[in-house]
Amino acid sequence: MVDVGGIDVSRETLADLQAFAALVLKWTPKINLISPSSHAMIWDRHVVDSVQVYRHAPDDFHLWLDIGSGGGFPGIVAAILGKVRHPDAQFVLIESDQRKVAFLRTAIRELGLTARVLADRIEEVPPAGADVVSVRALGSVSFLLPLIMQHIHPAGLAIMHKGRQASTEIAEARQNWRFELEEQPSLTDPEARLLLIQRICRAA
Repeated sequence: MVDVGGIDVSRETLADLQAFAALVLKWTPKINLISPSSHAMIWDRHVVDSVQVYRHAPDDFHLWLDIGSGGGFPGIVAAILGKVRHPDAQFVLIESDQRKVAFLRTAIRELGLTARVLADRIEEVPPAGADVVSVRALGSVSFLLPLIMQHIHPAGLAIMHKGRQASTEIAEARQNWRFELEEQPSLTDPEARLLLIQRICRAA
């Protein structure tokens, strides 16, 4: 077993993560999946950064929904980990960019993942009732909360990646929303954190 992002993974899982990173680098010149400046740091900046999300997911989840999946971080990474850790779980990725949809579907097929991609806008997808909703680099907390609320199970957990503006975004969101929040430090960026959010509702 090898430690990746705080999770012990098998050699097979490690190989899948490495294969996915290679696939991202292969496709990026065509459709800009990650920024050019992060190519050399793809393992820590994107793979490990996504693996750490899985650490905070509940043990008994059945449906993981990744919104605005883009290059597959963290959605594809979560599905790779789920092959062994949650083999009965479903992983659903929402992405409206058709080129990125093609990439995500290629990754799912080549890596043999139990996952599917919905090629649509998040607002137009029927409510999912997901146990876990993940989101990375998509918008502010205030922007994301109504999208998450549409798709999360009442007892579900939302996991957001946030950077140095997290405290400001949280304060702004609390003006119009009520939610339970737990903050966890990022393993890959001292200025970033993971926001674990539950029981979202509009403020009275």
